[in-house]
Amino acid sequence: MSDIAPTGTPGEVDHLVRWNDQGLVTAIAQEQATGEVLMVAWANREALATTLASGKATYWSRSRRKLWTKGEESGFFQRVLEVRADCDGDALLYLVEAPGPACHQLRRSCFSHRIDRDGSVHTDRPVIA
Repeated sequence: MSDIAPTGTPGEVDHLVRWNDQGLVTAIAQEQATGEVLMVAWANREALATTLASGKATYWSRSRRKLWTKGEESGFFQRVLEVRADCDGDALLYLVEAPGPACHQLRRSCFSHRIDRDGSVHTDRPVIA
């Protein structure tokens, strides 16, 4: 796979992102202030366009087959400060301000389970809401 070659042309993101055969791309939410990875989800073209227009992290739910804005049910919105694409265009990074939990388990991050070298798994992040 080759690297993307941005030119700064408005709207070029639509053809620079490497959408999978379902029209999706991985979207990672990272807390801008701390660098903590909060969650991984999917975005389609409409989710990305909505995110860019609204400034709120919007994703595509594969199970519900619809757009969802993080926080629309919980009230814990992710305010998107910047969106970045990786070098080959197959992943997006949403740099966000996220005041509450990102995980549906009400933990700060969806990455709350540490896997030790012996293969044991430990939940080491508390419920915060």
